[in-house]
Amino acid sequence: MPPVPADPGPAREAGRLGGGPLFRDEQPPAAPGGGETVVLRAITDDVTPGAGAPPFPGAPVHPAPPPSHPAAGFPPYPPSSHPGQETPVAAQPAPQPQPPKQRGGRNLQAAIGVGVGLGAVIVASLFVVKALFLFVVMAAVAVGVWELTSRLSERKQIKAPLVPLVVGGVAMVATGYWAGIQWAAASLALTGLAVMVWRMAEPPENYLRDITAGVFTAFYVPFLATFVAMMLAADDGPQRIVLFLIVTICSDTGAYAVGYKFGKTKLAPTISPGKTREGLAGGIALSMLAGAVLMQLIIDDGSWWQGLILGGCAAVTATLGDLGESMIKRDLGIKDMGTLLPGHGGIMDRLDSLLPTAPVVWLLLAAFVGS
Repeated sequence: MPPVPADPGPAREAGRLGGGPLFRDEQPPAAPGGGETVVLRAITDDVTPGAGAPPFPGAPVHPAPPPSHPAAGFPPYPPSSHPGQETPVAAQPAPQPQPPKQRGGRNLQAAIGVGVGLGAVIVASLFVVKALFLFVVMAAVAVGVWELTSRLSERKQIKAPLVPLVVGGVAMVATGYWAGIQWAAASLALTGLAVMVWRMAEPPENYLRDITAGVFTAFYVPFLATFVAMMLAADDGPQRIVLFLIVTICSDTGAYAVGYKFGKTKLAPTISPGKTREGLAGGIALSMLAGAVLMQLIIDDGSWWQGLILGGCAAVTATLGDLGESMIKRDLGIKDMGTLLPGHGGIMDRLDSLLPTAPVVWLLLAAFVGS
């Protein structure tokens, strides 16, 4: 009688990992005392690691813990370099809730504080010694030119000469105040020539682009600001400056308030998505009201109907100036021209509506009550 081979079951069972089936077509042994047969998933080479799947053949499967388990919500264990082992991932701290932002991303308290401070400087310089306000305008022009040329250089590699622009800008404001529009225009022409000569010290590549940007900067910032200096030169210059500032501010304030409450129809969605036609109407109305009151009360020989015209024109040019600078900033890919004024941005972000409004208000005042 041939010898009966020993039962290989215990030896084979002892060599198994986790007591699972050794071959794909082999059924696992029934659990002792269980009434059901549990069929484990066959180990294949094309299993994609993922939720509930082993990261490599032969690795044990870790089912996801129930929601009430302390480990629920933690990341899974990635495979290590040693089969059958896992490397735990350090638990990441829960993200902290972000504080709510102000409307438009502005710090409202800082914006109000800076606005009040600027107003105090303007009033003090206007009504203590009138000529002091001229130096405020010169300083704003110099900083505005620096901000614009710096952003052009950073974002577009356009090198508009800074020195002749600052010197020429200050000269425009000074000559406009003491000598009038003819000398201010001559200063603008000389500044353009200085920009062309100054740029000759650099290589000729992009020469035309750089001097074009320089001439544009000379016109956009200092020359338009010269009309503020010419308003100041009148006998009632401080009152004219107050009228000019208030109608422009009322245009921005009315447009913001009405647009925030009732704005539905976009004014220029590709340029400034926040502006609405309803807001524009509100800005024009408030600016006309302020112009009528101030023209009648503080301007010599002024009439309320003249203030209505002046306020309406100022609101339109202020809006166009705001849209114009928005176009420049979108072309440059920036939100603000600078960071000098907390809550406001840079100087140019405050001059955007004032600069194009200055020549319009100066011209209307000269036509209505003389220069």
